[in-house]
Amino acid sequence: MASTFSPSLRIELIGAGEQAGTWNTTTNSNLGTLIESAIAGYVSVSVTSANQAFTALDGAPDQARNAVIALTTTTGANFNVYAPPQEKTYIIYNTTAFTATIFNSTVLGNTTAAGTGIAVVAGSKVLVFSDGTNFYSTSAADLTGAVTSVGTVTSLGSFTSAQLLGALTDETGTGANVFAASPTFTGTPLAPTASFGTSTTQLATTAFVQAAFFPSGTAVLFAQTAAPTGFTKSLTHNNKALRVVTGSASSGGTSTFTSVFTNQTPTITTSGLSVGATTLTTAQIPSHSHSGSVYQSDACFPATRGPTRATNRFAAETVSDFTNSTGGGGSHDHTISGTATSTAITLDVQYVDVIIATKD
Repeated sequence: MASTFSPSLRIELIGAGEQAGTWNTTTNSNLGTLIESAIAGYVSVSVTSANQAFTALDGAPDQARNAVIALTTTTGANFNVYAPPQEKTYIIYNTTAFTATIFNSTVLGNTTAAGTGIAVVAGSKVLVFSDGTNFYSTSAADLTGAVTSVGTVTSLGSFTSAQLLGALTDETGTGANVFAASPTFTGTPLAPTASFGTSTTQLATTAFVQAAFFPSGTAVLFAQTAAPTGFTKSLTHNNKALRVVTGSASSGGTSTFTSVFTNQTPTITTSGLSVGATTLTTAQIPSHSHSGSVYQSDACFPATRGPTRATNRFAAETVSDFTNSTGGGGSHDHTISGTATSTAITLDVQYVDVIIATKD
């Protein structure tokens, strides 16, 4: 009866009456080479394509039979490897900088996945096992009882609060882990930044605090030359005064601050200020009249001269009368002379220079 091969490790099973006198050679190969490699064997496999199957030979050394498989690659990207569609346990050591995923082949030697695979991230070592269709890996959910670490423990997967609930004795609350005593952070811990306006008990980052006090684009005055961190100096306004308004904020004016607020001496121009003699014209003299007396004798005064005079009477008499009015009462001018002086006006007010900076 001819020899056959076992399905999982492809060990040669000698048929009855076969290999008389030489069966020891086959047995030694099975025990000393093939079974030994399946238990303790180590092989390095160079992956040269995105999908590559481990070699699997009947009764001869191969890649797939080894217990530990170290992976190298020249692909420059993530890649997949395929083991025979049989039950098998492996330790996969991914020495590359890319993620390697191990699958079962649908047929020995092909690169078609029979079921789900296990991703082995760059640089990690993972214990995986197969049921001939799907690959599995051990995780925290599979561990029960006390686990003692003698060194640094690296998690190759994620843990949920439910998985850690039984392992942590100081955990309180539900959902995400809440510890009874708040931890003390060191270094520069990071946290998500809440949106502007958030008012909850979540942690506030420095970015949130800055945005809460000064939203982006806010203009602020600083009594310094350079804008502080988080602000950008505005160069729109220079050498201007500040004006407080109750309405809309704007800017205006044409003269600079220093050109207006400085010591200035006003210039006074005088002309035609001397006072001279003025002769009044008749028109400028106020309206008036003059009185006068005339002595007369042996005169005959007619009756029309008035009641004080005797009609046709001859006598000596003094007669009073008035001249006609003259003068127009008009205005007149005077010229003056003198010296005009001016005193400097002190407008050199004290000030403090400020800059306008806007929040980034």
